[in-house]
Amino acid sequence: MKNLKISGLLVILFMSFQSFGQQKKWTLEECVDYAIKNNISIKQISLDNQTSRISKSDAIGNFLPTVNGQASHSWNIGLNQNITTGLLENQTTQFTSAGLNVNVDIYKGLQNQNQLRKANLSIISSQYQLTKMQEDVSLNVVNAYLQIVFNKETLKVQQEQLAYDTKQLERSNELLEAGVIPKGDILDIKATVALDNQRLIAAENALLISKLSLAQLLQLKDFKEFDIVDGDTVVPESSILLQDPKAIVDKAKELRTELKIAQTNVSIAEKDVKIARGVYQPTLTGFYSFNTRAAYSDRVVGIVPNASNPTSVIGYVDGTGQQVVQPNFSPILGKPDAIFNQFSDNKGQNFGLSLQVPIFNGFAARNNVSRSKIALERSKIALQQSEIDLERTVYTAYTDTKGAQKSYEAALVTFEARQSALEYAKERYEVGLMNVFDYNQAQNMFINAQSEVLRTKYDYIFRTKILEFYFGIPIFSK
Repeated sequence: MKNLKISGLLVILFMSFQSFGQQKKWTLEECVDYAIKNNISIKQISLDNQTSRISKSDAIGNFLPTVNGQASHSWNIGLNQNITTGLLENQTTQFTSAGLNVNVDIYKGLQNQNQLRKANLSIISSQYQLTKMQEDVSLNVVNAYLQIVFNKETLKVQQEQLAYDTKQLERSNELLEAGVIPKGDILDIKATVALDNQRLIAAENALLISKLSLAQLLQLKDFKEFDIVDGDTVVPESSILLQDPKAIVDKAKELRTELKIAQTNVSIAEKDVKIARGVYQPTLTGFYSFNTRAAYSDRVVGIVPNASNPTSVIGYVDGTGQQVVQPNFSPILGKPDAIFNQFSDNKGQNFGLSLQVPIFNGFAARNNVSRSKIALERSKIALQQSEIDLERTVYTAYTDTKGAQKSYEAALVTFEARQSALEYAKERYEVGLMNVFDYNQAQNMFINAQSEVLRTKYDYIFRTKILEFYFGIPIFSK
């Protein structure tokens, strides 16, 4: 039984180590997809998109009639006229009324139609805003991802350099024992190894910070173990630099989201002008109302002769003076009629058309039109500025990419030369024809050349991605 428990514990520990060893490593595509789904700014713009759709629902609702119902029940307490006898009495009476009102816009200066068109354009604009934010986040993720790859390769170079210098220190000790080099060279090499350790620590910290930056950009809750897939990033073979810059600008003007946003804003401003002008025109409204009421007072259900005062004089006959009398009756009171019967008997309807013609409104309509025209001009200027900015950005990106390509090619040539120089210096140092200072100089220049190759490589990759992006080429192929 004890052996069984130990075996179970070993299985659990093995599975734990195995799951730890299989820590997820993210690809570039996974990072971009996750950022698009979880970025807070993208979520906020998605809510703006939902708000635009609600505004469209409001615009559609303007074409529909408005229907309102009302009902009231009241108590009158104190001296009131009895609606049955016509006499003033101290009493409590109750009344109930109900009604329904319907109004519909028949013509409103085309304001409802233009509001609907504006709402549709607002949805398009918010969708463009969402796309623009997704593009910006994608580029930021690519940049952060490449920074991690760069720092990983830099760390690898520092580890290899530390291993090389450590091995060189062992070789130098052998040369010291053989009397080929002086003891002072050993101290210099030890200092070089210590400097390598410092560079290694700095590279490790830079890699950690770059991982944290990307994890925070993705807004991961558990980013302590975040890492990306390992592998050498190959410089892409892109033909984008073979394109004429003007062709890239023209393509960008067709595809870039910021221009589509500016163009849509101009269309929205044009609709605002039409809506403001619609106030100048008459408004024709159709209306219909239905009302009914009920009372809770006693009602007259019949009459009987008045025994105490059977007749009353209403006049005299001319000539004879004879009295003209009429019989007096007393009402027979009964309970109130049924409520629903009263509602049916007392119902009434009212319908018709209402025409409202604007004559003077204190310059409000005119000022609104003027403000809308100014906003339209602002949006047109913003569109022109966006076109200028895009053209300048594309030309700058083209020039930067071409410069990055040349820098990378030059760095490769320098690296090959520094590598050959280091091998030559190593041979001379090992036979005592070069001092340790000159050898360290050759070694430092080789390390700098390695670092410059990595820096220019990833700078060229990122700038190529940006230029391709303006030309309509996706950031990565799915």
